[in-house]
Amino acid sequence: MDTPRRLTAEFLGTTLLLAGVVGSGIMAGNLADGNDAIALLGNTIATGAILTVLITIFGPISGAHFNPAVTLAFLIRGEIAASMAAIYVAIQIIGGLAGVALAHGMFDIELLQISGKPRTGTGQWLAEGIATFGLVATILGTLRVRPKAVAAMVGLYITAGYWFTASTSFANPAVTIARGFTDTFSGIHPEHIIIFILVQCIGALIATVLFGWLMDAPKKPSKRKIPHNEL
Repeated sequence: MDTPRRLTAEFLGTTLLLAGVVGSGIMAGNLADGNDAIALLGNTIATGAILTVLITIFGPISGAHFNPAVTLAFLIRGEIAASMAAIYVAIQIIGGLAGVALAHGMFDIELLQISGKPRTGTGQWLAEGIATFGLVATILGTLRVRPKAVAAMVGLYITAGYWFTASTSFANPAVTIARGFTDTFSGIHPEHIIIFILVQCIGALIATVLFGWLMDAPKKPSKRKIPHNEL
């Protein structure tokens, strides 16, 4: 697949992902009447669903990373060149920012915003490390045993992650950066972005190394019985 198509797929996928994450957060916040649990549920369902759709559509074109942590994992595994990985990450960040602006535009709110929502503390940082570890593990593990199920498994994992992690499972540096520019339900204060990204990268690194060892071990040769006529 040629480079322009791959980069366009990464841009469109990340743009639509952030439009889905932030847009559903705005809609959920508007309809939930102050009930954060209901708002989170609406945000969760939309995010898991759109991830499944986007990975299904763009996976055959670009691999559907939409996430610098995922690109980092494939770089470590030698499945993407360093130069292409760097371009992927840049495109993902730009696409994420574009998606946030689209979401704001759809709801007739100010396009450029700075989030005031705090997301910090050891619990949140641990949660982001675990969330990203689990995401990369889900991708690598599913690719090993059932490649056609990656889209569904990632969608399900992020749906679960919204609820079992204290941070609501950003698990994506590009998403984290983009969400710093929305002062809505899904935002994060810009001062808290850097450490989120750091622990996300650590989680991705650990998952890549561990699952590289766990899932990619060569199969032991079978012990073939020697027929009597070969003795």
